[in-house]
Amino acid sequence: MSLRIIIVGGSIGGLFAATLLHRAGFDVRVRERSVHGLEGRGAGLVAQQEVFAMLREVGRDHLAQFGVTAHERIYLDRAGEVIQRHHMPQTQLSWDVLFRTFRQIFPADRYEGGRNVVGIEHENAGVAIRFADGTRERADVIIGADGIGSQVRPAVVGGQSRPNYVGYATWRGLVSEQAMPKRAAQTLFERFAFYEMPGSHILGYLVPGADGSVEPGHRRYNWVWYRRYSEQEIASVLTDVEGKVHPFSLAPPQVTRDAANSLHADAARLLPVAFAEAVGAEPHPFVHAIFDYSAPRMVANGIVLMGDAAFVARPHTAMGVAKAAGDAFALRDAFTSHDDPAAALAAYERARFEIDRAVVNYGVRLGSALK
Repeated sequence: MSLRIIIVGGSIGGLFAATLLHRAGFDVRVRERSVHGLEGRGAGLVAQQEVFAMLREVGRDHLAQFGVTAHERIYLDRAGEVIQRHHMPQTQLSWDVLFRTFRQIFPADRYEGGRNVVGIEHENAGVAIRFADGTRERADVIIGADGIGSQVRPAVVGGQSRPNYVGYATWRGLVSEQAMPKRAAQTLFERFAFYEMPGSHILGYLVPGADGSVEPGHRRYNWVWYRRYSEQEIASVLTDVEGKVHPFSLAPPQVTRDAANSLHADAARLLPVAFAEAVGAEPHPFVHAIFDYSAPRMVANGIVLMGDAAFVARPHTAMGVAKAAGDAFALRDAFTSHDDPAAALAAYERARFEIDRAVVNYGVRLGSALK
């Protein structure tokens, strides 16, 4: 009988693992908490070698051509002058296109949304997931791919499951190319641009359009502004339009009008004009608090963690999707190399634990200037 594997979390990492394991012949199901789906939530991503390897694995390596290339890196001063310039071509792919591709590859009848996990129970012959609607589902192996707020993580690591807030957050915007002010576009387009100040910095680059288009005029400008907030301040930043405090982030519709107006005013006061105009051109910014987390272990009694459910790395690393791809490859290789699930999970942990922890530590070093 084929091993029955349930993957909790249907974003890109979960889909990577689901696709590889399904193609290897395992009985794989994906259970995602989101009711309305995840498409449209991503921007651009800086693809590392693991992502290109994943595309080649599933015969979609041509998608690597559908990216936007920044031909150089520039650093601005407060007056908006270029003070450093480096020839460092870099291509950004579309998160949405990547997600949509793997969502289409994986069988639709094996992917269910609106499945909110509230607990995991051990049984004699495996493990079972309890859902918020009162139903249960049994599996031989459960893979937690449910991100920073993982509901699977406590079943593996116990009380050591809460990520650590590091003292700053990122505000983000995705501005359609046609909505960017001309002066800002002239300075920022076709480049990876940065502006640094004490305790904060902003960066930005072009990414494909929402439909994956890379044609000039149909792309989007992605800006990311790192700002420091105390524990008390971050609770206010993460308070939505209904007054609810969220633990990690707010999506565009959840950010209050007052918060967006305040961000625009701060941008005009603190940033070079090109970046100030880019921020001001985004009426619906969104925000993510930044956390560190390294699981003390990745495996326990038929349950395994991958991606941000196991190790949360700061976005400075640009390795979140690559880390998930590496985990997915290692899971596939472990299960195809070992008949015993426990041996497979142990092999996976040996292959990925130190690699993933090193990515987290790298992010800590990169973020030290923001403390």
